[in-house]
Amino acid sequence: MKNLVWRNIGRFVLLMLVQLLVLNNVYLGGYVMPMLYVLFILMLPTSMKRLPMLLTAFGTGLLVDIMAGALGFHALACTLVAMMRITFADRILTRGEDTVVAVPSIFSVTPQYFISYLMLMLGVFYLVFFSLELFSFRGLGEVLVATVCSTVVTTLLAVLYQAVFIKKEEL
Repeated sequence: MKNLVWRNIGRFVLLMLVQLLVLNNVYLGGYVMPMLYVLFILMLPTSMKRLPMLLTAFGTGLLVDIMAGALGFHALACTLVAMMRITFADRILTRGEDTVVAVPSIFSVTPQYFISYLMLMLGVFYLVFFSLELFSFRGLGEVLVATVCSTVVTTLLAVLYQAVFIKKEEL
């Protein structure tokens, strides 16, 4: 149990440092804005209770908001993703199988299920984030394009992160 806690703390620190020092400075063509720190919320243990999960997601988003000078967009989007994760993670990751997933990752479930999970959750995150950022229906097309592009790029970065930093036998 303590090992899992330390692994989550290490993942949080690593993903936050990468996000705040590198990825916050990447904004490709106005449509790609990678936010890899959301992977921390998506990889929290499935046994985590609702309130701690929501508070962790809110705190993570709030920390990024404070460090990036945002207006609470990250906190709201992260909290919504955590709520969706609580509701839908088991259905997406296991597809009705009698399997218990301790920590969602590309190694703990079938890769296509995990990538579906990532893309859905990241898509919701980006749709909320970009909608709040624009706060208008006039640029709905731009919001959708930015959501799709950012979701794809962040999914690729998340899979790359897991391939490099996670060992299969750790899970």
